[in-house]
Amino acid sequence: MRFNQVQPGIEPKEMAARYQATLDLAEYGEQHGLGFAQFEEHHGAPNGWSPSPLITASAVFGRCRKLQVVLMALLVPLHDPLRIAEDIAVLDLLSGGRFMFAAGLGYRPSEYAAHRKSWDDRGKLMDEAIDAMLKAWTGEPFEYHGTTVQVTPRPVTQPHPMLFIGGTNKVSARRAARFGLPLYPAKHLPELEAYYYEQCAANGTQGFCMMPPEATWHAHIAEDPDKAWAELGHYFLHEAMTYAGWQTPDIQSGVHSHATTIDELRAEGIYRILTPDQCVEQVRESQNLLLHPLIGGMPIDEAWKSTTLWAEQVMPRLT
Repeated sequence: MRFNQVQPGIEPKEMAARYQATLDLAEYGEQHGLGFAQFEEHHGAPNGWSPSPLITASAVFGRCRKLQVVLMALLVPLHDPLRIAEDIAVLDLLSGGRFMFAAGLGYRPSEYAAHRKSWDDRGKLMDEAIDAMLKAWTGEPFEYHGTTVQVTPRPVTQPHPMLFIGGTNKVSARRAARFGLPLYPAKHLPELEAYYYEQCAANGTQGFCMMPPEATWHAHIAEDPDKAWAELGHYFLHEAMTYAGWQTPDIQSGVHSHATTIDELRAEGIYRILTPDQCVEQVRESQNLLLHPLIGGMPIDEAWKSTTLWAEQVMPRLT
């Protein structure tokens, strides 16, 4: 189940309701067999798109006792490495080891400018941050920018919380192999996976690639998909066009839409409004399901209708 708290207009009371709904939906999902909640990080979006996912993850862990949280991705170069190493260690302790994340560079220079970080130095910043976090989680003193530092407490997950290197280019694959960390591409890229394993062999490291499925799609469940597209399609299109507007030609993503109309978006298949029967059929075929109940500012009551249909009419038939 994916959450990014998009709320066009970002009216504070409506935004508060959306964050509360995130917690309620995550808890309900866990009670009905949901395994993962997925968050992401962006900054300065006019629709409030998920600027503080570590805090949101902490709130979810306070409500859920089994649910795992995956953050795809944390924009590591925008943060102080020791600060997020501490935050992630505490998240790991709070959750009993249920937090995992991908370290991403991002693709919006405006985010770097807002955080007073150099866009041109983003690769160097990433390398320095990964190195510092891995050393920090040992709990041992180490040299950092000319001084000796020590980060406590140590995480419960050893040797460190699950950390992927995100990216869809060879630089990311080389970085993951060099640090001996797993790779998480944002798109199904078998050739990049093969290159990553070649680099692991060259560096004498071992890792794995968590490859997304060949077709990544978001599900919304409704009794009448035609009616739902007519009434709710603009929420899907808002999110799709916002995300597409951030993409540059060198960026690859399994959920990058090129649609400019609701009909085009429906035909692409990245966002699917399905009856419960259709959802069961497509999940059995793809072995993949990503619910996105609050997509694009979706009314909270509509999010609950979709999630309830999934819990009552889809999930029992899959298990």
